[in-house]
Amino acid sequence: MGEIAPAAEFGVLLVGVGRLVRRRLRRDLVGPPLRGGQVELLRLVRETPATRVSDAARELGLAGNSVSTLVRELTGLGLLERAADPRDRRAVLLSVTPEASRRLAEWDDRRAALFTREFTRLAGSERAALIAALPALRALAANLREEAAPPGREEALPS
Repeated sequence: MGEIAPAAEFGVLLVGVGRLVRRRLRRDLVGPPLRGGQVELLRLVRETPATRVSDAARELGLAGNSVSTLVRELTGLGLLERAADPRDRRAVLLSVTPEASRRLAEWDDRRAALFTREFTRLAGSERAALIAALPALRALAANLREEAAPPGREEALPS
């Protein structure tokens, strides 16, 4: 297959680690599994309550009808609530339900426990290398987010 450049290998490994983490965390899930887009929308709405569907579509880089479909699915699962915008009755404001908050928190806790467990299995020098790489990973994430942001809207990730 040949030698993979470090940047390309990093990308392959990052995607592979993400896939393995999702598989491990889905093992003992209670309730129906959620797809990536559904989780992204729930996280966005949890972080910015009373989000309009159009704002969510813009933030997620999805078509409005795709977000409307996600909203319909998540509302049907009892994870998202819709309310008319008092300033514009044609617009809909989204909020997560307590069940969605519980599920997201449980997922976050399980992911943290998984990474803590796997982190401790590494050699000290490997742990140190990963810790040293955190600032570079934050910068990479900020660059990717900046490129994905609509023109005139740059965002930085919290450190």
